[in-house]
Amino acid sequence: MPADPSFANPVPARPGRPLWSWRGRPLYQRILVAMALGVALGFAARQWLEADLAAQLSHYVLDVGKLILRLLSMIALPLIFVAIVHALLVADIGARTARRLAVLLITNTLVAIVIGLLVANLLEPGAGAMPAVAPQVTFPPLNLWDELKTKLPESFFGALVPNWATGRQDIIPAIVIAVGLGVAIRRVREREHGEARRGVEVVAELFETFYRVFLTALHWIVDLVPVAVLAIVMHVVATQGLAPFASLLRFVGAVLVALLLQAAYYLLRVRLQSWVRPLEFLRGGSEALLTAFSTASSTASAPINYHCLRYRIGLREESATMGALVGSNFNNDGTALYEAMGPLYISQMLGQPVPLLRQPLVAFMAVIASVGAPGIPEAGLVTMVLVFQAVGLPTEYVALLLPIDWFLDRCRTAVNVMGDMSVACVLDGRTREPLPIEQPRSG
Repeated sequence: MPADPSFANPVPARPGRPLWSWRGRPLYQRILVAMALGVALGFAARQWLEADLAAQLSHYVLDVGKLILRLLSMIALPLIFVAIVHALLVADIGARTARRLAVLLITNTLVAIVIGLLVANLLEPGAGAMPAVAPQVTFPPLNLWDELKTKLPESFFGALVPNWATGRQDIIPAIVIAVGLGVAIRRVREREHGEARRGVEVVAELFETFYRVFLTALHWIVDLVPVAVLAIVMHVVATQGLAPFASLLRFVGAVLVALLLQAAYYLLRVRLQSWVRPLEFLRGGSEALLTAFSTASSTASAPINYHCLRYRIGLREESATMGALVGSNFNNDGTALYEAMGPLYISQMLGQPVPLLRQPLVAFMAVIASVGAPGIPEAGLVTMVLVFQAVGLPTEYVALLLPIDWFLDRCRTAVNVMGDMSVACVLDGRTREPLPIEQPRSG
């Protein structure tokens, strides 16, 4: 759910740069081209080279893809840390409303994850795509209490660096510190005045600057993602054939089924807990949903979502603001659903499904990842790497999801925005105020 729609649209052509240049194309088009080249090169290596030479070549190519994903993993944790602090500092919300809003958002997220896990387990989209050569994945017994104890931060800076023993990064300590720091800065800013208040504002501006710096660096790394896709797809095709990609369509279908079930849950909740009727809800919010799908950006959709909630559906000012402008920073149900289904699909594809008793960890990490996703371009890609590391799956297989991620990103962003709308309706309650006079939107 990118906050920056430049990932969905071509970058502006510089003087002298032709419109058909590589960087002048949308990211998803570059990924699709890279996937096609990877399939062609992998098939050629499989057919025309000796088995040992093809395996050796694909191994070196795979290392290129791993290095790029390592760059993405490097920036993911500090970016999520800064993004959460930034979101807490810019959100305009009172304590009482915050508690009620938090309950609604957490409920929606948990329902989305349960739906995602149920659909992935029942439909098993990755089954039948067992590769001839697959890395062995070990899933140790799960003890949530032990997991929680080991992941609580021991030091401030230690939470932002990888575990040197395992080479993995833990997202939970970073989020714990980010939430605590963001809330503490907000509290000091509300209580202090004069010089002390200005000092806190300087800290807030510093996080705003860090946020923009990390987003700029992320743009550079994401420009390399098509190269990683080409390298990993070539390796998979050269060593395992096309079977792993045949199941991608089944995965797309499974995710769409899960997203439709989540949308049905929203409509049911709106019908039971607010005065808004489902047809009014869909008719009044259609412009916001279409904007979310076309831009793949809930942040870009937020002003339109507010306008629809306030003037098309007729919600109170506070309810529309909380749902559209605050909820867009913290509500990522579609992303959470996708983060829960992705690891299960890859583990099924590898012929080593995540055990049922370990899936609570997948659910827990999906919640954490959705909390860390707001405001980050290509949020599903950034956080999925960390979820794979936590579950114990090879992170290079994240690249197999990228060819279809551009489409699923739009679908889950629309569900994210629909979740914001449903929260606003529930906050508005069962009593309807007189419909406000529709105001023209600027631009």
